[in-house]
Amino acid sequence: MRLVEYLDKGASLGGEAPCLVCDGETLSYDQVQRLSHRIASALAAQGVRGGTKVAVLSANDPIAFSCVFGISRAGAVWCPINPRNEADENRELLELFDCEVLIFQGAFTPLVAAIRGDLPQLRTLVCLDAEVEGALTWAEFLAQGKEIVEAPSADDLAMIVGTGGTTGRPKGVMLTGTNLETMTALTLIGYPWPERGHRPTYLALAPLTHAAGVLCFPVLALGGSIVVLRTPDVGAFLSAIAEHRVTHTFLPPTLIYMVLDHPALATAELGSLQCFWYGAAPMSTSRLEEALRRIGPVMAQLFGQTEAPMMIATLAPAEHFRDDGSVAVERLSSAGRPSPLVRVAIMDDAGRLVAPGERGEIVVRGSLVMRGYYKNPEATAEASAHGWHHTGDIGFLDADGLLHIVDRAKDMVITGGFNVYSTEVEQALMAHPSVADCAVIGLPDEKWGERVTAVVQARPGIGVDIAELTSFVKERIGSVKAPKQIEIWADLPRSKVGKVLKTEIKAQLVADPDHAND
Repeated sequence: MRLVEYLDKGASLGGEAPCLVCDGETLSYDQVQRLSHRIASALAAQGVRGGTKVAVLSANDPIAFSCVFGISRAGAVWCPINPRNEADENRELLELFDCEVLIFQGAFTPLVAAIRGDLPQLRTLVCLDAEVEGALTWAEFLAQGKEIVEAPSADDLAMIVGTGGTTGRPKGVMLTGTNLETMTALTLIGYPWPERGHRPTYLALAPLTHAAGVLCFPVLALGGSIVVLRTPDVGAFLSAIAEHRVTHTFLPPTLIYMVLDHPALATAELGSLQCFWYGAAPMSTSRLEEALRRIGPVMAQLFGQTEAPMMIATLAPAEHFRDDGSVAVERLSSAGRPSPLVRVAIMDDAGRLVAPGERGEIVVRGSLVMRGYYKNPEATAEASAHGWHHTGDIGFLDADGLLHIVDRAKDMVITGGFNVYSTEVEQALMAHPSVADCAVIGLPDEKWGERVTAVVQARPGIGVDIAELTSFVKERIGSVKAPKQIEIWADLPRSKVGKVLKTEIKAQLVADPDHAND
């Protein structure tokens, strides 16, 4: 299926039903469908053809998200650009993707001005909500389209997504309609949904340029509504669940911790929730237990990556509990069960698949896996060595078939000849009541080779006793794995999607160990 077909499927179930809801205004399926035709026609008037790359630079916004369907209807390729990126990174992505059209919000005019002169192939600029020199206004853009356009894509390529570039030059992940259809199918079969005849309501607070956006497709296929929050306000998030009777939502762990710490949670009406997805980074098992207790038995894990979106492994809400209703604590540290349409295995350094319980790199196969990296055959070949897609995660499959991620390969600390997995240490730290978030890295050490180092962010209003915290961790995982150095920082550096940037933490501590977070 093309991306626009999820919209058309939803419209076929009732065009008057609400599709996109934001700031008290609602666009029906019929309205979004008509708008997508107008956008496709306007793109065609700008010379967009099958395979043309069209970028969208916007915060969460229903009109900007509607552009995705117009781009798809025109046969073009959607290139989501994260507005939180620095100008240089976005310039690099637009150049890498060969984008010819950029649709952007007026708030990002300075960013666009800083990069447009270096992008001669970017021939059309369209501003959604302002008058900007050198760009078409939204009204001017739409007025140029004269006929309804329905142009199939030149091939199955649906979108190109940047990998982020936190460890070097960013790569463009080519995702096909088949990749996203597989992801959508796995979402629909792996998690609870309203009974037939009842429509889901999905709340999008996390950026629609990332996981929150592609999770809209299964909702649209069921004719559900998508409530869009423009800014990441946790109080507004809790209020919106009650106001709109939200059934499904997604947040990364960092934002879930903020929900758990928000005073409004105690009185929030969350009874409509059926599925609260968490993913994009490991979640503290102790805080997950708290979420199951305070938010409800609706937490639902997903594990994937840009190259194999969202659904490599899943853990549905019911699988967080044993048959007797008690929390299945032993499952909470897992990434769930490999999805039915994805083959998951563990591979050693020599390219051999290992037995259950043995550790190695998590590798996957199936129609969920990307076509490859755009214009980067070397990186594509490296990621698909031995006929499997290499995730870069170290893990194992247990006797019950659950997948466990023990670390990113690059984050493992080798201290005194022992392998220490940073996620295990982080889980122990997060179990302490004073710790809001943390990151564990290895720093050079003359005696140990690397010393296990933790950078901790305290919960609001709570101090951290380093000696007591060290003792707490040693009791849980032993002295070899316990941090030999603990730093307390007011906040941790994060990526645009909320992931803690360990490379930046390490660079700061190596460059200036005494004043790394002054």
